[in-house]
Amino acid sequence: MSDTIPVIRADGLHAFPGLIDAHVHFGFGEKITEYTTETVYAAMGGFTSILGYFLNNESYSDVYEREQEYAKARCHVDYAFHFSVAKEEHVRDMAHYVRRYGVTSFKYFMNFKGEEGRYLGLDGTDDGYLYNLLATASKLPGVKIVCHTENIEIVNRLRQAAQTIEMPTLKDWANVKPPVTEAEACIRVMYLAELLGAHIYIPHISTRMALDEVRRWRKRYPHVYVETCPHYLTHDEDSDLGSIGKANPPFRSKDDVEAMWEGLHDGSIDTVASDHVPRKRATKERPFWLASQGFPGTATILPVLLSEGYHKGRLSLSRIAQLLTEAPARIFDMAPRKGSLQVGADADITLVDLNRTQEVRSEALGSYSDYSLYDGWRLKGWPVRTILRGQTIMQDGEIIGAPGFGQYLARPLAN
Repeated sequence: MSDTIPVIRADGLHAFPGLIDAHVHFGFGEKITEYTTETVYAAMGGFTSILGYFLNNESYSDVYEREQEYAKARCHVDYAFHFSVAKEEHVRDMAHYVRRYGVTSFKYFMNFKGEEGRYLGLDGTDDGYLYNLLATASKLPGVKIVCHTENIEIVNRLRQAAQTIEMPTLKDWANVKPPVTEAEACIRVMYLAELLGAHIYIPHISTRMALDEVRRWRKRYPHVYVETCPHYLTHDEDSDLGSIGKANPPFRSKDDVEAMWEGLHDGSIDTVASDHVPRKRATKERPFWLASQGFPGTATILPVLLSEGYHKGRLSLSRIAQLLTEAPARIFDMAPRKGSLQVGADADITLVDLNRTQEVRSEALGSYSDYSLYDGWRLKGWPVRTILRGQTIMQDGEIIGAPGFGQYLARPLAN
């Protein structure tokens, strides 16, 4: 066997550590085969690792064993799991999940109070449940509680009044979930986290009001991490996408969009992740209030940040790399294996052509989903080669890695 190390020419390209998408949803596309399609999609976007959420009303020991059987033979990129806690047994078994499966992050939906989660078969929870969850997490140093911040009681009252609108728009959707519903929930969970000593991660932050509260709170309690998503950088409530653009949180005001860019620049936002949901377009093209929420996003994260961020003078290349590699690896216990180009890391590398301008075509990106928010957009700056653990898995828009090459990432807790 030859010991010759292949030399890859990267003239004119920029080398990033392999990109990490810390916010992907499993189970909303086509079960089983989504481990192929959505990891192809990730590799096409320069991503070498993804962290996927599960939301189940059963033991996660059962979920883990079942999903691993699907994933291990199909994934093109490395993958890890977040477990969403929705039952008393989920909190009781957290320490077991950490030790047995290397899962160190657990999501809690603050909006699943009372009956809100029933459509998913979930038990209703309350602030007492959240208090116990944070108290339990505080005894597992380094565990992150990912909190969807939304005051559903205000939303429900506003949504009920809005049901009479004959031709609702994305602005009407934003109006039933105004910024205070995100900001107030941020304050509540940050207060409890500080009181109990828990570490929290706020996903998909979307408003200036909420971000300002985070900035204030961090002056007294540093263990708060924040994520935003590409669509909160590029779309606002005046978008004409109709139900295609329906998300939770909704698209916000133009000022909120600017606030997200400011947060990325000044460091008050730690990561950018997709909140990727591989739904078909047909699930969106329903009467507005019944249309599904969320959309695909992983493969276009980097082109959006390069085209709308770097090339427009909003972000440096080093900051983009930090947002998509170092920060998620550090926060979610994947460092030093992931998130850097240091000796001893996994040799995950994303080669990028900063000057390549390309039109987004969803059908060329490989997802089970059949559309993109960015279809037809011409974005400048694209990944041209994705290297996972030293092996090229995507080159010039073609997948050349084998399914099953991706490995499960058990995440040891930071000391």
